[in-house]
Amino acid sequence: MLIGVAAYLIGIDEAGRGPLAGPVSVGGVLLMPHFDQTLLSGVRDSKQLNEAAREEWYGRMKSWQQSGLIRFSVQYSSNEVIDRRGIVWAVTSALNRALSRLDTDPEESLVLLDGGLRAPSHYKRQETIIRGDASQPVIALASIAAKVRRDRLMKRFASMYPQYGFEIHKGYGTKIHKDAMRTFGLCDIHRRSFCHG
Repeated sequence: MLIGVAAYLIGIDEAGRGPLAGPVSVGGVLLMPHFDQTLLSGVRDSKQLNEAAREEWYGRMKSWQQSGLIRFSVQYSSNEVIDRRGIVWAVTSALNRALSRLDTDPEESLVLLDGGLRAPSHYKRQETIIRGDASQPVIALASIAAKVRRDRLMKRFASMYPQYGFEIHKGYGTKIHKDAMRTFGLCDIHRRSFCHG
């Protein structure tokens, strides 16, 4: 277990590890010491919320950030980076940038990460929690930020590549997406290394 009290609590989660197209995103959320965590009552992992609920929580996060109660950052690694360096490197790169943007002292921070994620080693107090997005509200917030921002980006890509239906499936390997890939081939945001044949 982690010893001592950290001034800052940080949650980290990712979205878009598995799709056939688009970037992977990593969200980082930092709660200020005076943040009232009862405000997080009812927050859920992004996968358990519908799009409207995710957008509602994201709106709250933006308001809290403007009020100085939290800081958050979402960073991406593109499909080109995923193809060139691999998904693990791509996720790690986005994670490190998201943490850096939170602009906090690693010595005063406790970092909670979902699944198999790890923070850089200079964050001495960190804990990786399986299904942490379901049990830790700060990780749930990070998952919502990562998912909302990636979904919005995929909708913008949908206007550039309308034949693929990115606004519907967000790049995941659904039947409608695979049918479009067979009909139209791959576009510039497809992950070649994920699209076999």
